[in-house]
Amino acid sequence: MCGIIGFVGNGEHETDALDVLMTGLSGLEYRGYDSAGVALGDTDLRVHKRQGEVSSLEETLEANEPGGESVGIGHTRWSTHGPPSDVNAHPHTDAEGRVAVVHNGIIENYQSLRTELREVGVTFQSDTDTEVVPHLIARGLEDGLDPESAFRAAIERLEGSYAIAAVFEGSETVYAARHESPLVLGLGEDGHYLASDVPAFIEYTDRVIYLDDGEFATLTGDSIRITDSDGEVVESSVETIEWDAEDAGKSGYDHYMLKEIHEQPTAIRECLRGRLNELTGRIELEELADIAFDGPVTFVACGTSYHAAMFGVSLLNRWGVPAQASLASEFTAETMPLTDDSLVVGVTQSGETADTMRALREANRAGATTLAVTNVVGSSAARETDHVLYIRAGPEIGVAATKTFASQQAALTMVAAALSDHRSRELIQSLRSIADAIQQVLDTSSAREVAHAYRDADAYFFIGRSLNYPVALEGALKLKEISYEHAEGFAAGELKHGPLALVGPNTAVFALVTGDGEEAEKTIGNVKEVEARGVPIVAVTDGQSDVERYADHVLEIPALEDVASSVVANVQLQLVSYWIANELGRSIDKPRHLAKSVTVE
Repeated sequence: MCGIIGFVGNGEHETDALDVLMTGLSGLEYRGYDSAGVALGDTDLRVHKRQGEVSSLEETLEANEPGGESVGIGHTRWSTHGPPSDVNAHPHTDAEGRVAVVHNGIIENYQSLRTELREVGVTFQSDTDTEVVPHLIARGLEDGLDPESAFRAAIERLEGSYAIAAVFEGSETVYAARHESPLVLGLGEDGHYLASDVPAFIEYTDRVIYLDDGEFATLTGDSIRITDSDGEVVESSVETIEWDAEDAGKSGYDHYMLKEIHEQPTAIRECLRGRLNELTGRIELEELADIAFDGPVTFVACGTSYHAAMFGVSLLNRWGVPAQASLASEFTAETMPLTDDSLVVGVTQSGETADTMRALREANRAGATTLAVTNVVGSSAARETDHVLYIRAGPEIGVAATKTFASQQAALTMVAAALSDHRSRELIQSLRSIADAIQQVLDTSSAREVAHAYRDADAYFFIGRSLNYPVALEGALKLKEISYEHAEGFAAGELKHGPLALVGPNTAVFALVTGDGEEAEKTIGNVKEVEARGVPIVAVTDGQSDVERYADHVLEIPALEDVASSVVANVQLQLVSYWIANELGRSIDKPRHLAKSVTVE
């Protein structure tokens, strides 16, 4: 994995394929990668690839590539098979340089294919699973197949997940196929595009077609032909993307992450728009109007989305519906028995997360009702589930999720209320208060001063109870993702059951204390346990308790109902993480080893 871009021009506007590819690769940088490359066609086939950032590839191209081509493919790689290196970077070619291939996903049977190909004299140059594909295609060409037939024959041999694009020497056509890894096609006035994600070509067109599993695409400058595995033509709908390239820019902020933190009031308002009825006190989600289940609700998710799922589970249980959250990577029908009465909710920002998609597909096979809560229209999760609820957060470019987590919290609050038929004008008013409260935090936060005070801590602990517990987990995840510092989140009551042995005078403990009820009192008790051991404490609080007297620093939020306060409290933790990482000089938008959309299991 990680990012694919392709283009075929029609000659009417003289659009340079290399310019499109480099713009596309830059648009895909947010996904995380360790090398990049392009293959340019027309009469011959030229491949350029380099370990490192797209800028390293650009330096090579400036010296070696005149440009002017009308067809090409590009790739940003996030290593799965073989370390980052020039030779392991995509595209990969056959020995004669007749075909070049880029690939996202994992080819599970690549070892047996490598053995088979070695026995007929093929020498491999890389450690990757992908390199078997161009050699398989080349075997088809040698057997007399035309390029499309050779491509299809090679794809039929593959097991695993893949989004694959190929270009051939002397051809102005791009061939592509997908299975459990996303590919989207773009229809432009100057030609046609393909990519793993829309930001790669949104500067050129907003008209798209999403490929389904098992489909093949043949792109020329004048046409797009989509066929199934039997070669039959498939009629696909064209959709229009509702955001543009400017929406995906930094808008003057130093980092995408900071921009997206500041976009949260708007994202929340969009998430709630048209879904709250204050007259009846009901959450009205047309998307769930005919949903049916008569059993426990099971959430499947990964990372930040899993923390949001935990938030939703807490609310469903509170409102009388049995619910549980499972890490998608651990989910199986054997360990989590499903029936026709089961409801499985997949929470995934991208709608392409491989572990979550596998869990949803397993739930579909078991006969359960499935619901996707996602941000991306037309994503695999949206298309392969019985129901879909969009969180409407808009494009999120920073690898570390921020506005999508807040929008997931809001969306899952509405899902929980709808599934439990929980009616409350107070809840609706609370949801409506979130956007303004976040704006108040953004305008007044002292997170930057707190970050400066604790940037050299040995470790960071985050504690909270009930709805604040998943927020504590998310606060720790955010800090470790972008600062590379050790951070852990705990249910506040669990601190004394082991983790307390790790704290010391250079451990910063962030305590989420909201409201003035029993949960706040118990959390203050846990704070006192830490304070007694000389540990610095940062309280994230709405001032309704007296936790400030035990804290070295305070991050304030407005006093709100507990659902809203947990959403708003998280914003303070996002800002702390951002400013610590900024002071440490980290790569905030593209943290090492991480990818935005994890499309391998």
